[in-house]
Amino acid sequence: MSVKFEETIKQTGEAAATTGILKGGKHDLAEEIGTALTGGKGNIGKPGYLAAYLEQLRTNPLRTKMLTSGALSGAQEFLASWIAKDRNKNGHYFTSRVPKMAAYGAFISAPMGHILISILQKLFAGRTSLKAKILQILVSNLIVAPIQNTVYLCSMAFIAGARTFHQVHATWKAGFLPVMKVSWVTSPLALAFAQKFLPEHTWVPFFNIIAFTIGTYINATTKKKRLAALRKKHYDETRGGRNDYPGEPKRDY
Repeated sequence: MSVKFEETIKQTGEAAATTGILKGGKHDLAEEIGTALTGGKGNIGKPGYLAAYLEQLRTNPLRTKMLTSGALSGAQEFLASWIAKDRNKNGHYFTSRVPKMAAYGAFISAPMGHILISILQKLFAGRTSLKAKILQILVSNLIVAPIQNTVYLCSMAFIAGARTFHQVHATWKAGFLPVMKVSWVTSPLALAFAQKFLPEHTWVPFFNIIAFTIGTYINATTKKKRLAALRKKHYDETRGGRNDYPGEPKRDY
């Protein structure tokens, strides 16, 4: 912990003790969160949650990545359902897809990412030139990303109910290029950032967070389109395929 940060904590604590203004307020909450994450001045020698997580990532990489990816994948499905207002028949956002997505993240995505990223890192170990970094980005985008996206799309098709080769292939064919376009935009930036600022054992969780953010947006958008299509189909069926009120504005569900 830096001296400057320690002085800031000391000044904050003294101000709270003398004025009582910060007690129970948002500054206390921020200080408690910071202490939990980093350990805090009062817990010198005791790692916070972030340090403990990074230590687990270093000593038990695959297990930690599986737990992280499983939690993020399940949370992504739940959050996307909440954003899109996609409820199950009981009116809940916690649908059957949430545990399935968590299982995908833990038992498919994390081990696959662990192996592929490890191979990528070993291929370019000790090579720090600009040419090597650019080549690593190209290999990631032209080999690693297509493999990961293909497995992702096939898994999503299976979770959605596809059981035949034709159904899975149709899902892959429809989604592969759009997903790859997103990967080609975000992956070079994420990998360049990881190359510059992150230790190698943190790459997979970092990429998982990027995928969580993008995946939540794509998932929520897809759910909204599907729900809109279902509403339109239901509307057409109830109206006999006619629009009785052509001037009626479309409602935002």
